[in-house]
Amino acid sequence: METNNHFVMRDQTPILVTGAHRSGTTWVGKMLAASGRYAYVSEPLNRLHRPGVFRVPVDHWYTYICFDNETLFLQAFQDTLQLRYHLWDEVKSLRSITDAGRMFRDWGRFNLGKLWNKQPLLKDPFAVFSAEWFAGRLGCRVVITVRHPASFVSSLKRYGWSFNFTDFLSQPLLMRDWLKPFSRDMETVQNQPHDALVKASLLWRMIYHVVWQYGQRELPFHILRHEDLSAEPVEGFMGLYKTLGIPFTPKVEARIIKATSSENPTEVSKRSIHSVNLDSRANIKIWQKRLTDKEIIRIREYTADVADLFYTDQDWA
Repeated sequence: METNNHFVMRDQTPILVTGAHRSGTTWVGKMLAASGRYAYVSEPLNRLHRPGVFRVPVDHWYTYICFDNETLFLQAFQDTLQLRYHLWDEVKSLRSITDAGRMFRDWGRFNLGKLWNKQPLLKDPFAVFSAEWFAGRLGCRVVITVRHPASFVSSLKRYGWSFNFTDFLSQPLLMRDWLKPFSRDMETVQNQPHDALVKASLLWRMIYHVVWQYGQRELPFHILRHEDLSAEPVEGFMGLYKTLGIPFTPKVEARIIKATSSENPTEVSKRSIHSVNLDSRANIKIWQKRLTDKEIIRIREYTADVADLFYTDQDWA
């Protein structure tokens, strides 16, 4: 699924790659960065982000930014988009060798990006509710990934990840603009701490209800199903590159083939959750092996009002 294919821009502006976490945003971001024209910036709105990359603290998962609260974030994002790395802030925050390694990685990306006059590419699933602000205020082109709800839920199940909906309920602007219709559902699910499947399904419904609204508003966003890219990765990324006005070179094609080859594992190791080298076609329906028939039925029933907008009966077969 791609919205506004006629809307083509050149590659002199930043890109935001977003969608639900565990929806392929890392993969899509790195395949676009393989063009060599972008400095890859990872998750400034992650609550655990590094201050060298983004100097403002983030209090909520999926923090919502709009014109009404932008003063808290605007200057910090302008710094990030200008690839200004806050080295001293980062040094003061170091607590481990791992932190130091990340500092040198990010410092290198920012400085090489400036040296080679690259545009930033923000890979941030936690920006999905704020996509209009990123486009309207920061001039970002927006790419949004959609992943099958059963695949999303099975991924969270595999890693034992849950979600606390207080992060949404305690953001009045987010509730006002997008999530008020789901307030009762969130309050109900909060009182069911052991039903991780329902929590993950509700989270998927809310995120992609908003993404569908973006499409209905005919915003110039590029909305892509993870499964379509996985089934035909070279053709899919070639189309995305063309839409974004980025040259699709033999080097880029080779990187995509390497990342999606059938020689790769069908799922990433739990120790390397951000790896992008997978057998993309085999990974499409890995959820059928992780979930029971009963779980799949429950996910489909719970997400149907939104899932049916993106997926057919065949996608559940």
